[in-house]
Amino acid sequence: MRYMMLIYTRESEGGPSPEEGARIKTAHRVVIEETARKGILLAAEPLSPTSTATTVRVQNHKPLITDGPFAETKEQLAGYYILDCENLDEAIEWAARIPTACKGSAGCIEIRPMPGLPRDD
Repeated sequence: MRYMMLIYTRESEGGPSPEEGARIKTAHRVVIEETARKGILLAAEPLSPTSTATTVRVQNHKPLITDGPFAETKEQLAGYYILDCENLDEAIEWAARIPTACKGSAGCIEIRPMPGLPRDD
């Protein structure tokens, strides 16, 4: 089963110190290398800050475009991993190793199964 692991953190002014930034990058590199070696890494990417986001809603069949994220929250989506794990327990084990301090203070990982779209064969 594919699982998307959404990394939420609090964006802070200026971000982490250079030392903390290097530690976070190293921790991500370790997880990426290990999951790639096991053959379960499908994707992993950081996201730009929420100040670069654009939200699109459709009202009366026309797009309504807003600068910024969809909702005001304390934690912002900072990046994601997509891993092909045997089960939720394995996904939880990997999620516990993913750093959440990407752009500020510690956050959390949300795990969602990716069942795929139904196919019309």
